[in-house]
Amino acid sequence: MAVYSIDQLSRRDIVRMSAVLAGSTPAWVAQSIAGAATRPRTPDQILGPFYPLKEMTKTVDLTKVPGRNGRAAGQVLNVMGRVLNISGDPVRGAMVEIWQANSHGRYTHPSDANPAPLDPNFDGSAVLTSDAEGRYRFTTIKPAGYPAGPDRMRPAHIHFQVSGRQNRLVTQMYFENDPNNETDPFLNSAAGGKQLLITKLLDPSPDFEPQSKTVIFDVVLIDG
Repeated sequence: MAVYSIDQLSRRDIVRMSAVLAGSTPAWVAQSIAGAATRPRTPDQILGPFYPLKEMTKTVDLTKVPGRNGRAAGQVLNVMGRVLNISGDPVRGAMVEIWQANSHGRYTHPSDANPAPLDPNFDGSAVLTSDAEGRYRFTTIKPAGYPAGPDRMRPAHIHFQVSGRQNRLVTQMYFENDPNNETDPFLNSAAGGKQLLITKLLDPSPDFEPQSKTVIFDVVLIDG
């Protein structure tokens, strides 16, 4: 599988990401980066039925589809973080696979029977690798929740499969204040606490799109 390395980003992209991760950020973000002696491992979540069937796109911008002029509908997110081990050491060269529903709650997957519309400008998956400091970054749109049965909605989430040198982790990243978080059986059964999977929507740094939001999500493996 082809993998897109963060090392291929422009110098400006790297500086911008570093500023957000280590600069003028809220205290909880600074604490995430500074770390403690031992970090809790990121909880496992289900792989789900909509893992992409085709080879994932090697891109850091999911809001555009190669060969098309449009842009994905929805709230633009700048998602970034680091892949670390439980000692807080960065995991270099980890493969980060991501996939998600679009802003209507529909996956680009033949098995998704959700009647919500597809977005022709959104494929919804990508693969990249962490850099020497364990950093990763991508631009996407905030997914919508979707029906998971007659009486239940899944909260909005983004799937992650992270493969380091020794460990592989499948998890999901959720969003603060989603009304469906409290009733989701997968989120609420997260070993170690669901708070490790719930992220905040932060205002962007000046170099990002003014109406976009920034999300910080560190992924912690046992050994890396």
